[in-house]
Amino acid sequence: MARADTDAPAAPPGPPPGATGRRALYLGLGVVLLALNLRPALVAVSPLADTVRTDSGMSAAATSLLTALPLLCFGLLAPVAPRLGRRFGMERSLLATMALICAGTVLRLVDSVVALFAGTVVIGAGIAVANVLLPGLIKRDFPARAGLMTGLYSMSLFGGAALAAGVTLPVKEASGMDWRTTLACWGALAVVALVVWLPQTRSRTRVGAAAARQAAHPVRGLWRSVLAWQVTAYMGLQSLNYYAAAAWLPTLLQDSGMSAGDAGWMLSFSSLLGIAGSFLAPVAVGRRLGSGSLATLGAVLCAAGYAGLLAAPVGGAYLWMVLLGLGQGAAISLALLFIVQRAPDTRHVAQLSSMAQCFGYILAATGPAILGAVHDASHDWTVPLAVLLVLLAPQVAVGLGAARDRHVSGT
Repeated sequence: MARADTDAPAAPPGPPPGATGRRALYLGLGVVLLALNLRPALVAVSPLADTVRTDSGMSAAATSLLTALPLLCFGLLAPVAPRLGRRFGMERSLLATMALICAGTVLRLVDSVVALFAGTVVIGAGIAVANVLLPGLIKRDFPARAGLMTGLYSMSLFGGAALAAGVTLPVKEASGMDWRTTLACWGALAVVALVVWLPQTRSRTRVGAAAARQAAHPVRGLWRSVLAWQVTAYMGLQSLNYYAAAAWLPTLLQDSGMSAGDAGWMLSFSSLLGIAGSFLAPVAVGRRLGSGSLATLGAVLCAAGYAGLLAAPVGGAYLWMVLLGLGQGAAISLALLFIVQRAPDTRHVAQLSSMAQCFGYILAATGPAILGAVHDASHDWTVPLAVLLVLLAPQVAVGLGAARDRHVSGT
């Protein structure tokens, strides 16, 4: 049982120096390139799903596992990431994540269903570790610019997803490549990130001996922190909302009379607006709006988008996609920013990131299945959209809790 409140008010410690000058610029570029690789290899499967299913002979359920398995990897492997970071250092561990993405991409070139799933799991493993370690790197090396760097990080996540969703199919049709080769093309982006990041493994941030000894030990007792669970719940609920909507939005629009091509474009358009929302939200925190107000605003935007889909799904589709994109983009940025802000140091960031993403992505992996089951039972999209609307209420509640200017407790 968690006590009423075991967390401490955030004190303004003397800020660590972090990265400066040319190194900060180069390190920031590396973070952006790493983040750009954390979605395309997975999102690119969705536009090719029909072709993959037809060519491989897999069922629709088996094909959907190509999307669900990585989410499960994100959740189940998140606890491993802090240990890898402590054992090998964040720089080397992040380099290894790009190597795993490259290896998984190559493995999916093999003409075998087993190799396809194995490669997807390897890619998911690499992304799972990077998901956890990057917020800690931002906390350590950009302590005075955490909002800006979190915005760039989350913007790159959305940008990579939007790029993969929008250009994968056109590239396949224009080039005449088969679907395996088309998927493998996204590995080139991981190779670029690996090459750019390689010098970071030889240029670690210098820390004092006491800080190094402290970083070698995991944080204990974080599960007793009320604030840590609020951050975790916010990560889980906004992820569930995003992945459930993304999985079924094109189908919903097609069932409402929109063509398949236009429905797919609407998902890409929403992701493009998510880039703006994901960058602006953390930058705005502390300037004009508090993070609690932004968590509420993001949920209100999503609620308006879902209400619009209930009322006029096709007629006002562009407006609904603008609202959903901005709202979902703001939510994912805030979820990542909460991890950075609510932790007093890099050691706590890694552990809080692991906790939030472990439970968050396992919860998110259930979203598409739950929404599909509700649709099958109700035979329309009214009840599923109502479910997403209702889930925004607890998302706001835990978001307001996570926005408190306090630090998680742990030893």
